[in-house]
Amino acid sequence: MTTKNYNLEVSGVGAVVLTVNEYGEGQPFLILHGGGGPQTVAGFAAKLAEAKQAHVIVPVHPGFGGTGRSEKLTTIKDLAALYIMLLDALEINDVTVIGNSIGGWIAAEMSLMDTDRISSIILVDAVGIEVPNHPVVDIFTITLDELAKLSYYDPVKFAIDPSKLPPAIQAQMPQNRASLKIYNGEKPGVDASLKNRLSGVQVPTLVLWGESDKIVDPDYGKEYAKAIPTAQFKLLKKTGHLPQLEVPEELLEQVWEFSTTNKR
Repeated sequence: MTTKNYNLEVSGVGAVVLTVNEYGEGQPFLILHGGGGPQTVAGFAAKLAEAKQAHVIVPVHPGFGGTGRSEKLTTIKDLAALYIMLLDALEINDVTVIGNSIGGWIAAEMSLMDTDRISSIILVDAVGIEVPNHPVVDIFTITLDELAKLSYYDPVKFAIDPSKLPPAIQAQMPQNRASLKIYNGEKPGVDASLKNRLSGVQVPTLVLWGESDKIVDPDYGKEYAKAIPTAQFKLLKKTGHLPQLEVPEELLEQVWEFSTTNKR
């Protein structure tokens, strides 16, 4: 893994310093992490690069992982525009964008922006749309134990005890949470306009969902896929909101098959 900082200029925001972790060489993938931070996708990124001929790019959302955040960088759309700028700066094409949770929301917004660098989108238990009778759980109102029970098929195995984390990670958690709250906006996990706008997505899209996800349930995921003309939906068993942690091998095969099938 290599870590680089990129200085990017985002319209309406200004200069942004973006920290990016990169793995391997080959077919390009951009992986966007959720509210749990970059560590929730780091292992999967490394596995993908090692198992396949892949160049895996993992940006750290500004304000997460001890990074700084411009006061003008406040929305999911801002992050989507930032990552389009990153692809331009890297001058790479035929990119598969994979997003988990709010990372999926960012990926969905990217798919609606003016770029020809993206060949496919994979949404993994994404948030962002509003579905009647299937609300996104407001994670800011629950405890970490409750969050684990809602997030995992096997919460005992994956629940986090903050006191046992390295001091540096413990120190970053409040900042991560504060940044997530800013990006989420007034109604956590939802942009009321997104579902209708998704009819404009033109790139091939795979919507993957954990059968045991109780943050955003599988019916929510099916509605996500229905909103995207180019999407197909697949359910993943024995996992919840973070398949990259619970069933990484299955997720890897789904990701590779879809990305190679839709390579330009």
